[in-house]
Amino acid sequence: MDAMCGRYSGPPQEPIIQAFDVQVVTAAAPASANVCPTQEVSIVADTSQPGRRGPAVIGDADATVRELRTARWGLVPSWSRAIDPRRLLINARSETVTEKPSFRAAAAARRAIVPAMGYYEWAAEGSLKVPYFLHPDDDAVIGFAGLYEWWHNAAADDWLCSMTIITRPATDALGHIHDRMPVVVPAGLVDDWLSPSIKNLADVETLLAAMPDPVLVPVPAPALALVPKAPAR
Repeated sequence: MDAMCGRYSGPPQEPIIQAFDVQVVTAAAPASANVCPTQEVSIVADTSQPGRRGPAVIGDADATVRELRTARWGLVPSWSRAIDPRRLLINARSETVTEKPSFRAAAAARRAIVPAMGYYEWAAEGSLKVPYFLHPDDDAVIGFAGLYEWWHNAAADDWLCSMTIITRPATDALGHIHDRMPVVVPAGLVDDWLSPSIKNLADVETLLAAMPDPVLVPVPAPALALVPKAPAR
């Protein structure tokens, strides 16, 4: 099946700040009911040098701040020679995120929260693909487990911050819509997921395994019916 997640709803700045105890706002993407790959999106990360133009430097955990910034959706590994528009790393599988060369360095040192109101998925119903919006029943802001990376554009002598959303197999009520879903970080594990002190990939795997499946409500989203789906990763 296609990669997941390829469309989601992004919240405005203030609810993100409140939900994730943001201390520094470097930049925030505008709220959008239909966030698409390659767009600039909001992410939350614990960083030692907020707003820095260049590769994130992980310092002492006591010196970090909770930062809201933007990143391009579609991770560009730091070792890439150029941005390949045919290779959109919009998702990373939780089962292999600590093993794949494109993701494992970020999994160890550059984890992020991707704030969302919910996400979209297309369910196969006969010969049709029907879009659904999956969201918490209280409409609270949720946070997808994400990774971010810095890539140096030598031609422009500039740095690009990009990100990806981690996915896992979907279960229970959500599994009939799609076989994968984004990993949603529960409130009690946000600090651990963002903590710069957790660097061992085995500990990252333990964290991912400890995250429960979210309770989300699927509702039809007919307005998305004519919107092309994101390309598979």
